[in-house]
Amino acid sequence: MANLISALISAFGALTGAAFLALAVLEYRDGASVLWVGLGSMIFLSTAFTLVRDVRALARGRRPEPASGPRPGT
Repeated sequence: MANLISALISAFGALTGAAFLALAVLEYRDGASVLWVGLGSMIFLSTAFTLVRDVRALARGRRPEPASGPRPGT
């Protein structure tokens, strides 16, 4: 159940990241800095990576592992 909730939260995060990227592109087209597009891309890619990690963990039936850092028990 926790894996499903984690995947749902990640899906909403990816949706929010895509909306932020779309707004950043619109603002750039209206004359804002290109850094908004870079920031929007970075946020979207990180949320998409998290969604993929959680969906893979859900398919395997295990808890998702942290992206970096020491693993417990090592």
